[in-house]
Amino acid sequence: MNDLYNAITVSVEGRFATVTLARPEKRNSLSIDTMLELTDAFRRIARGDAPFASIDGVILAAEGPVFSAGHNFGDMAGADVDTTQDVFEVCTEMMDTIQAVPQPVIARVHALATAAGCQLVATCDLAIAAESASFAIPGGKGGLFCHTPLVAVARNIGRKRALEMAMTGDPIDAHTAADWGLVNRVVPDAQLDEAVLDLITRATRGSADSKARGKHAFYAQIDLPQDEAYQYAVEVMAEAAASPDAQEGIDAFLNKRHPNFTQRPGGAS
Repeated sequence: MNDLYNAITVSVEGRFATVTLARPEKRNSLSIDTMLELTDAFRRIARGDAPFASIDGVILAAEGPVFSAGHNFGDMAGADVDTTQDVFEVCTEMMDTIQAVPQPVIARVHALATAAGCQLVATCDLAIAAESASFAIPGGKGGLFCHTPLVAVARNIGRKRALEMAMTGDPIDAHTAADWGLVNRVVPDAQLDEAVLDLITRATRGSADSKARGKHAFYAQIDLPQDEAYQYAVEVMAEAAASPDAQEGIDAFLNKRHPNFTQRPGGAS
């Protein structure tokens, strides 16, 4: 699988796939090529292409001293509006793909995540940060405000804190990121892999089909007005309650036995 890519690596261990940003010499910047490779890898995992037939969760990691420095300015230097719009549309498609795949996606953040790199962390379903990690959307210090990173970051941490990050451009440390809701928790650097594996293991318990329905519905309803959100959630939950895995879980509960879930996302078994 890795021979398909130049900027990332993809590996499988048990039920989990790890997608790793692998251009540390470029500070894992999100060039167009890198973003297209990430999008392709996540789509392959979502489809269950070999060797991803039974992947229940995805870890997004990075090599080197920086998690990701964000967009590659080389893609935008001297560019016209059509060219720069293409950059940000490719980025948006990548971010949307991460939230569209049926598997839970967890960011393993070991170092600085800045600009679109911070957006990438905010886009993942879950995130664990090492104590040495930090986060910034630094466009406010320069000439290009972080408009698109702010979309994802604000949906994690709220308006005032997001605007503080965007307007000052100052980094926040890992513990502040956890306090503000950008990551789930912070652990000592030496415990990062253990903590990531623990959370993704717990987040993928139960029916894979149920989890996929839940992830999709969460992103669909989270920004709706409450009455519309409930209307949507009732329809989704009613349909889900009649699904084979839900009925298996109900029967197992009533009969005090362990459930045997067989449905894969999309209804496959």
